[in-house]
Amino acid sequence: MKQFGLLIGLLLSCLGAIAGNDDQHNQERYGYFIDKNRKQARIPFQLHSNLIIVPIRVNNSDTLHFILDTGVSSVIITDPEALRKQPLRYTRKVKLSGAGEGGQLMASVAIDNLLSMGPMQATHQNIVVLDDDILHLSEYVGVPIHGIFGYEVFNNFVVTIDFQRKELILTNPKSYRYKRSQGFRYPITIQDTKPYTDVLALLEGNKTLPIRVVIDTGAGHALLINRSEDVRLPDKVIRAQLGRGLSGVINGNLGRIEKIRLGNFEMDNVVASFPDSSSFGLKIAQQASERNGNIGCEILRRFRVTFNYQDKYLVLKPVKRILKQTFEHDMSGIELKARGNNYRSFYIAKVIDDSPAGMAGLRDGDEILFINNTPAGEMSISEIYKVLQKGEGKEISMLVRRNGNVVFASFALKRMI
Repeated sequence: MKQFGLLIGLLLSCLGAIAGNDDQHNQERYGYFIDKNRKQARIPFQLHSNLIIVPIRVNNSDTLHFILDTGVSSVIITDPEALRKQPLRYTRKVKLSGAGEGGQLMASVAIDNLLSMGPMQATHQNIVVLDDDILHLSEYVGVPIHGIFGYEVFNNFVVTIDFQRKELILTNPKSYRYKRSQGFRYPITIQDTKPYTDVLALLEGNKTLPIRVVIDTGAGHALLINRSEDVRLPDKVIRAQLGRGLSGVINGNLGRIEKIRLGNFEMDNVVASFPDSSSFGLKIAQQASERNGNIGCEILRRFRVTFNYQDKYLVLKPVKRILKQTFEHDMSGIELKARGNNYRSFYIAKVIDDSPAGMAGLRDGDEILFINNTPAGEMSISEIYKVLQKGEGKEISMLVRRNGNVVFASFALKRMI
């Protein structure tokens, strides 16, 4: 149905998983476990811009908000202010690199920390703290984002993501037994802490092209594909900022794939991202030459998904009414950023040339005050993007502030891809 906002994931750490402090209660325990020796834990999450946001505490911190990413090898604090008052034990500086058109980032390693996610505990853990919040993830997601982690959670538990209930189910691997009623099981390979699958194929006419992809819960899009001799751009594309990686902005094209097959399931007219090689493809190729792209949460949310890293398989149980939803992208030509208290002040970061919003006179930097007579501050960034994907021909009115003046604009939504 809808692709909420921008791709925010694809944060690729050059570090291996690193381990760190505890409290006295769990001093005898090391690593990841469920408190009180329980076999299973259920943890509620929020879904914003198609990203899974989980509650995390670091040592004695307040509750922080982390993006849960299947393949991020280290616990990364993207907003260093979140732990400024914590007495962290820093040991060394490190350089991080990943997708994006920028260079490396500087960060510090803090050793021996306690992480908590509901009843899940992780003792003696090292964390990587960025020197500056250069990613500004909160502005794109529209809620406070303090960090990102994932691999160790998936590696230590069987993890079920129930997108309908917005609930994570962590199960001790020794206690988990697969049943056919849980969905269809497909093999995965864990390479460089990331889960790969070979059960995705692109379908065009009578041609079937199997591709290898990473299953990426840290990406809000449906599908990202690296261009190659076998994969060409669709005939109709638009230029867009696809998201952010550790090394900065990821630019590229958006277009539609006629049909894809994921295991036993086929989906039509899938919106796909095609990153520029300079910002994404070349760097990814250096890390995994067999990788053709990744699957994000716009596809994953159509299923109840279970990851079993230890036994190397994935379970997909379709939610039929969601599986049939169409794939849509923004129909206004606006890219947004959220700022201010609780990230409820919204600014136009970019207007695509010749788009409905551009033709209506909206400009970069405009602050959105009202959308269809609803105060923008009463909406989240995800809800605004939903409005801007409602359907071709739908009339949109906006009241914006520009250089101290109030400007009115109206336009009809138009499917641009």
